[in-house]
Amino acid sequence: MRNLEVDDPLEDFQHRDVTLLGETRKVYTAGTGPAVIVMAEMPGISPRVARFARWVRAAGLTAWMPSLFGRDGSVPTAKEGKAIFERACISKEFRAFAANESSPIATWLRALAAHAHAECGGPGVGAIGMCFTGNFALSMMLEKAVLAPVLAQPSLPLNEPAGVDITAEELERVRQRLVDEDLTVLAYRFEGDAFCRAERFATYQRALGERFHARVLPDSAAGPKSQRPDDFFRFIPTPHSVLTVHLVDREGEPTATARDEVLAFFRRRLLP
Repeated sequence: MRNLEVDDPLEDFQHRDVTLLGETRKVYTAGTGPAVIVMAEMPGISPRVARFARWVRAAGLTAWMPSLFGRDGSVPTAKEGKAIFERACISKEFRAFAANESSPIATWLRALAAHAHAECGGPGVGAIGMCFTGNFALSMMLEKAVLAPVLAQPSLPLNEPAGVDITAEELERVRQRLVDEDLTVLAYRFEGDAFCRAERFATYQRALGERFHARVLPDSAAGPKSQRPDDFFRFIPTPHSVLTVHLVDREGEPTATARDEVLAFFRRRLLP
């Protein structure tokens, strides 16, 4: 078992430079079968995010993990994580404070989904966003290849609890596609999460209706905080990361059940 408290060299992933729409980004891939785009939470591809990608691989799928911010494979420290967070907040790619608008990075991610589908085959691809990237999995539904979107504690926009990181027009297009193709969206949050509050899920529920399947976990289900004094997540005041930092990897734990549900969702939509 890997030590999640030390940097992960990601040696069991293929390290690729992928150029789409004139922009090149590092993408880590591993596995066989249809693709799942795994988008890291703030402040980047940590050992726990990589662990989730490996679970995707073990489920018989190909994990595609794009580098969007941060130092890939590193254990996030408070100082480094704060700097990455602040840079992302002012980045035009993310529009962290723009309610009911779409982040430009979603366009590149949709192109990545189409590229991964062409390479890996199958009926389509899955997509999971976490925290800062949580909403992007829904925006990616504008790409026809995306069949299985998962939103894990979607946190943008940061200053509007009921706001969403997608325009009203695009949200309606997503809703219509969900209905026309009999698709669903899975979404997860902890009940007391200060960054992804009940108001945001309520907005999605009103817009998407029965196609939006919300899962709200009790705060008591979150795993304990790291004991490292410089750990980035020690400074997050509430349970937050359902599938990574606060996941308890034991049978019967609510977070482990959520993990298993997500993997089963991907398999059901993407494997014959």
